Amino acid sequence: MHLKGLRRFFVEEILKSDKICAIKGSEAKHITKVLKMGRGERLIIMDGKGTRFLASIESASPREVRVLLETPLPSPTPSPIRIILCQSLLKSRNMDLLIQKTSELGVDSVLPFSSERTVVRLPANSVAHKQRHWLQIAQSSAKQADRATPAEIGPPNSFEGLIADWKGQDALKAILWEAEETQYLKDLLKMSSQASTFVGIVGPEGGFLQEEIDMAKGAGFMPVSLGNRVLRSETAAITLVALVQYELGDLGL
Repeated sequence: MHLKGLRRFFVEEILKSDKICAIKGSEAKHITKVLKMGRGERLIIMDGKGTRFLASIESASPREVRVLLETPLPSPTPSPIRIILCQSLLKSRNMDLLIQKTSELGVDSVLPFSSERTVVRLPANSVAHKQRHWLQIAQSSAKQADRATPAEIGPPNSFEGLIADWKGQDALKAILWEAEETQYLKDLLKMSSQASTFVGIVGPEGGFLQEEIDMAKGAGFMPVSLGNRVLRSETAAITLVALVQYELGDLGL
């Protein structure tokens, strides 16, 4: 059977010993209300941990879609490079776009942070809601790009906290800086073909303070430039992930 045309849906957990699995929440509503799928139709279910099955709908309602597990399916081969994107908080629409597109490109984690020139500040009572919203976007992108697992979205952090978390950790680390004139991302990637983890920091529209760049350098981050173009923060982040995936990952295969 041709699997590429089948719709993919996430469930919290797939127990291989069970014959039936329930799809609930927004996924169930999407199946019944939007796609109008019904009994007997086939789909692929995934649990976000790499387990996936070919399944067929046994019963369907907006509250719950029960599917019969038919055949276990292999997970897609993961990229040889693990990509962590550390992103300064952006306005809602731009942040949503960034998470959607970098997730499609195969980023493993997006870690939001606030630096001195970050404009967006999340109220404490909205952080959990925002993180759930971003996780839903990452999950949807994982289905679109046929990823084994969706990207993880970390809770917002301070720039100082972010740097402290990565200090001493073994990874290829870079921070995009508009004032960098000698070190380019392309050169750094070409010299680092054996890297297994890449951590990239992208700042706000106003850029970083010199003190912040010095702090990042002290934790092993290399300031790099993408070239002469002046890019919006979300465009720079998408470009960064694409270039890393092309040079060190599976985008160029």
